[in-house]
Amino acid sequence: MPSDRQPRIAIIGTGFSGLCAGIQLKQDGFEHLTLFERGDEVGGVWRENTYPGAACDVPWHLYSFSFDYQARFTCPYPEQPEILAYQQDCARRYGLYPHIRFNTEIESARFDDEARVWHLRTSQGETHEFDALITGVGQLSRPGWPNIPGRDDFAGHSFHSAEWDHDYDLRDKRVAVIGTGASAIQFVPRIAAEVGRLVLFQRSAPYLLPRFQRTYGRINRWLFRHLPRYRDIFRWALRASGDASVPAFHQQSRLSGLFRAWWRFHLKRQVKAPALREKLTPDYPIGCKRILFSSDYYPALTRDNVVLETGGIERITPDGIRTADGRDYAVDAIIYGTGFRATEFLAPMTIEGSGGRSLADRWADGAEAYLGITVDGFPNLFICYGPNTNLGGNSIIYMIECQVEYIRQCLGELRAGRARTLDVKSNVVQQYNADIQNELADTVWNWGCNSWYHTADGRITNNWPGTNRRYRALTSELDLGNYHLDGSRHEPTDRAA
Repeated sequence: MPSDRQPRIAIIGTGFSGLCAGIQLKQDGFEHLTLFERGDEVGGVWRENTYPGAACDVPWHLYSFSFDYQARFTCPYPEQPEILAYQQDCARRYGLYPHIRFNTEIESARFDDEARVWHLRTSQGETHEFDALITGVGQLSRPGWPNIPGRDDFAGHSFHSAEWDHDYDLRDKRVAVIGTGASAIQFVPRIAAEVGRLVLFQRSAPYLLPRFQRTYGRINRWLFRHLPRYRDIFRWALRASGDASVPAFHQQSRLSGLFRAWWRFHLKRQVKAPALREKLTPDYPIGCKRILFSSDYYPALTRDNVVLETGGIERITPDGIRTADGRDYAVDAIIYGTGFRATEFLAPMTIEGSGGRSLADRWADGAEAYLGITVDGFPNLFICYGPNTNLGGNSIIYMIECQVEYIRQCLGELRAGRARTLDVKSNVVQQYNADIQNELADTVWNWGCNSWYHTADGRITNNWPGTNRRYRALTSELDLGNYHLDGSRHEPTDRAA
């Protein structure tokens, strides 16, 4: 560590997590910050996802930093260009750009027990040394491709929605869309009117609630810009309602019944054909998979040139898609709206902690971390948006800010010279995650539906079962009693089985 006790800090990723960490640590006087970004601009998932209609389904009052809560958005649910512009503006005004190394992907990170530092290796073969490592790569950064026979045999054009091919002209084409998740319900309405025919392959129907989108008028924009208390009312009310929705994700909840009634009313109002309504009726409890928001998805499926196929896919052929019951759909293009590899935290980086143990081995049975932030055996490694910190109904930005505040306290111990390393005790991680899994067992996420919240064996590694307020209370104050300091080793009996 430098003689002035300023720790050298590496931050991987410049999405909301990386930007929040960089801004908050810089404002707190941490000087030696380096942010590594594999792309050529900040933004993370909002830089990568440019499909038509890409937007946030959380109002901007919650989907923005509390320390930069300015009314620059033109509607309640901003679309990708506005969110990306907000992130770029924050990076510029808070002076982060000089700290960012663009077009630099971190391939591996290895902790040196003797020197008590992290060695980072880039995909270009460069090596860098840091005292602390913060990962901000998120849970939704790697496209998930379905394992369908014949996928490589298709002779037409295909791409994933997270890697949208804007050079391909969809007009009058026969297009197949595989998947009906959060991305598909946004881009399907945008392309349905321009394609010749659209066949949408649905494995299971999502629960869909209306999204009350509108363009702000002159008066509203003036009030948001000039009266902070006015926009604070919205922020407080939305966060409170989000926390109040938590019981809807628990079994036998009356609130979940109200949400289901709201969904049914929305479906009946927008889809009149009973046969189509039946196809769009989920076969699992509401909330078991992510609840989606849209007011134009259902109407798009009622168009004459749109077919909703629920029979399942047997294989992809050179000409198109064959269903399980033997029907063939000839198409010119296939768009995969099949989500992300959300349970593969920090992949494809190779991370080795104390004693050369790999994080992949540590997480062989599913990712886990204390407060979603620290992992035993990996000193001075801090994770933003880590295991069990995703939400069913509130602001992930708020969760990220809580995590950064906790990390700031940890790094403060390094800067003050009270410790060179912090390594969370394994029994602390074990007990915390046992409690989380016990609590998650009583939620609707554990009712057996197949979603990105689970690993292949059913362990819920993504979601947080409580409220924003509760997580804030848990992360507001660092308890050094939960950590080994100065690189001291774990006792053998302290290692989780």
